[in-house]
Amino acid sequence: MPYKFEQLDVWKLSLEYIDSIYELAEKLPKSEEYNLKSQIVRAATSISLNIAEGSTGQSDAEQARFLGMAIRSLVETVACHHIIQRRGYIRDEPLLAKIYEDSQVLARKLQAFRKIISPYQVREEQLRYGEDDLP
Repeated sequence: MPYKFEQLDVWKLSLEYIDSIYELAEKLPKSEEYNLKSQIVRAATSISLNIAEGSTGQSDAEQARFLGMAIRSLVETVACHHIIQRRGYIRDEPLLAKIYEDSQVLARKLQAFRKIISPYQVREEQLRYGEDDLP
């Protein structure tokens, strides 16, 4: 009998994203072996691991918390992606564009899944910050 997470489309999509991140990481210069390469691979792996861990008999709130961590890890990979582009480490524009597009699809699916599980959870984008709100 398969584990619950193995049946989740968002988990399968995260595995495909990891494959693309590994492909990107392999093209990074040796000087980034223990910096960007390590960081982006660990963050991408964390996405799948958090989806899996959150699916194991947890409450909806607990599963939503793990999905939140998966989203944070995804955002971390996007930040690494921007640094890689900014530094000019990789010139493979089609690969860079595909990974960025895939990150957006995965983010939407993770957020939708999280919203279904915990629809009343306050999200940062719902909060308004302004000078009037500061102490």
